[in-house]
Amino acid sequence: MLTNYFKTAWRNLLKNKKSSLINISGLALGMAVFILITLWVWDEMSFNKYHTHFEKIGHAVQNQTYNGETFSIEAVPFPLGNELRANYAHYFKHVVMASWEGDRILSYQDKHLSKGGIFMDSGGPEMLSLHITDGSMDGLKDMNSIMLSQTTAKALFGDKSPINELMKINQTLNVKVTAVYEDLPYNTSFRNLKFIAPWDLYVISEPWIRRARSDWNDNSFQLFAQINENMNFATVNQAIGDSKLMHQAEDDKKFQAKILLHPMKDWHLRNDWKDGQVTGGRISYVRLFIMIGVFVLLLACINFMNLSTARSERRAKEVGIRKTVGSSKAHLIIQFLTESVLTVFLALCLSLLLIQLALPWFNEVADKRITLPWTNGWFWAFILLFNLLTGIVAGSYPAFFLSAFKPLSVLKGTFRHGRFAGLPRKVLVVTQFTVSVILITGTLIVYRQIQHTRDRHVGYDRDRLMMIEMKTSDFYGKYDILRTRLKQSGVVTELSESSSPLTAIWSSGGDFRWEGKDPNLTTDFATIRVTHEFGNSIQWKMKTGRDFSREFVTDSSALIINEAAVRFMGLEDPLHKTITWNNKNFHIIGIVEDIIMNSPFDPAKATVYQMDYDNVNWINLKLNPAMNIQECISGVEAVFSEVIPNAPFEYKFADTEYDAKFAQEKQIGQLATFFTLFAVIISCLGVFGLASFIAEQRTKEIGIRKIVGASIFQLWTLLSRDFIFLVLISCLIAIPVSYYFLSDWLQQYQFRTNIPWWIFAATTTAALLITLITVSFQTLKAAVSTPVKSLRNE
Repeated sequence: MLTNYFKTAWRNLLKNKKSSLINISGLALGMAVFILITLWVWDEMSFNKYHTHFEKIGHAVQNQTYNGETFSIEAVPFPLGNELRANYAHYFKHVVMASWEGDRILSYQDKHLSKGGIFMDSGGPEMLSLHITDGSMDGLKDMNSIMLSQTTAKALFGDKSPINELMKINQTLNVKVTAVYEDLPYNTSFRNLKFIAPWDLYVISEPWIRRARSDWNDNSFQLFAQINENMNFATVNQAIGDSKLMHQAEDDKKFQAKILLHPMKDWHLRNDWKDGQVTGGRISYVRLFIMIGVFVLLLACINFMNLSTARSERRAKEVGIRKTVGSSKAHLIIQFLTESVLTVFLALCLSLLLIQLALPWFNEVADKRITLPWTNGWFWAFILLFNLLTGIVAGSYPAFFLSAFKPLSVLKGTFRHGRFAGLPRKVLVVTQFTVSVILITGTLIVYRQIQHTRDRHVGYDRDRLMMIEMKTSDFYGKYDILRTRLKQSGVVTELSESSSPLTAIWSSGGDFRWEGKDPNLTTDFATIRVTHEFGNSIQWKMKTGRDFSREFVTDSSALIINEAAVRFMGLEDPLHKTITWNNKNFHIIGIVEDIIMNSPFDPAKATVYQMDYDNVNWINLKLNPAMNIQECISGVEAVFSEVIPNAPFEYKFADTEYDAKFAQEKQIGQLATFFTLFAVIISCLGVFGLASFIAEQRTKEIGIRKIVGASIFQLWTLLSRDFIFLVLISCLIAIPVSYYFLSDWLQQYQFRTNIPWWIFAATTTAALLITLITVSFQTLKAAVSTPVKSLRNE
């Protein structure tokens, strides 16, 4: 019996080649999109699961309140680690202090590599459940040790074992290799961890870190912790909340510092904070794409339903005969569902091929390393179940619709569909285009938001602005010689140094006072240390006052502030006013336009710029605009290689780093465009199939109309107007729905675009044009056909 079902299903597929091809193509595209989204969602949901104890690991977050608003930062003071170990030990298995992850120079003999890594307490490797391939998990217990990833060990030592080999970090720290660990996968927060060095070594490496040992107000470090198995994060966070506050001076308690642990399982998907609470994050995009995947697959299923029910008259006699010779309704339902499952299976095979071809591009856009798990049994179980469920969903409506025909009416020729028989198909077409229009509108607004923010004035000139991090002590004390040599070579027009890169703020301070300041007002200013030529090298815009100058010795106690700081301080005429900072008096000499250094989606932070040659970490170079940029880079590299020979030449461009801030929005926009394109194609396939069938059904009518004088345009209008009407209904439904959800999405950005009326007009026009182009091929083909052919049998 089952074999007979499949044989009949196969014959029907071959008999209706055109509709079968449309069905298989539409289903293949829909299934490909759904499976790709499922793989993407699985990768997102499995982030950090590489670490065995990921459900018990947390990252310390500090909430501080400024002027009634609570801010959350992942930076904590040095003494917090000892406090948690000493007074809250029963809550934790590991408490691990750590530096910020960053690139350092690793040197072995004449090899110098820049690799990302971290300094952390000796319990870190066990907490992260690293897979040690050589050496010991306890390798960090020796203060002068280092653990390397496999690829880093290979790059430095080749094929020989690196264990007990001596090397250097940043040319100053002598260490011995004690372990090699398996490279961490791409979907973990520690994927760029190419080396791990001991926390104690980090502490002795810099005087400021040693001074921070007992400073509860220096929030410059990270803390990770693994809670005990019998503990949960709510209980632990309740207990440790005041662990910093109780050690602060009375004046500092106004910031209401609260410590809590952010669970590792939420780091990737739930990392947006507002008023001290997690408010969401990438999880919203996961939900969005799950919805898109379901809708796109539903569009493909709708095509199958529409085409199957549209051809119901052709199969009515088959149903009548089968029922007359004894087939039950259940047998007919199974028959039609078998046809559906077979069609879906063929589409599934095609979709897997499409996915395999699309994965390289998809991974590049989505920043993933996804592969099809061909050898995974669970994957095939999912695929087969997916095939069965999709087949049932796509075939259920046609199966129950066709199996319900009355055999007597069909065989007597008195069977008619009725006045509203086409209504379900129209509803399905409206559903298709409603989803497509919503996706198109959403994609346009995402790109509009990106462009709106990208065009925002950033307060300096990013063009040809190179940034070089001062990673080793070899960079320091070389400012004058570098500036002289580079300017003489002509490859740069100016050079300066700063404490933060131009696209980030690395430090801030709160101890600011000025005349007229409200004693209850708490402050948090970004603090940027710079050298004399900083303003010229980045070409910032001076609103009033002057820049730092070598002609004024008093500039060592001068500040330049931005417009946001002026607004925050409420000063009418800030020039020459005195600001007290850390009990030292400074005078304001200039006001500059706001420079966007952090998120381009947020307002500029109140910022002070201080001249300080001792606390700088970055070199900023303005490349000569009159020279070829590659020639400039080569010239800069030649000078650096001579002046600082022991450090690899590595650089970044300010415009590239600034564009990287749009990575998530751009990624979501590209993925949404990709899925929207397939949704539109699937909808067009459905309309094309229906238009083909309707044109075929009305062949004789078209012939008669042509004989009595109907023009091609009149016939085209006759066959197209129903589809135009349905698309217009779709747009009327889609516009308010998309406006509601897009308005809500834009609320997350303080600097955001609006939703103009022309977006909806353009989307509606595009939907109509796409529909007309799709329908016109079949309608014009029917309209220009010779009427003799359609009427010769009458």
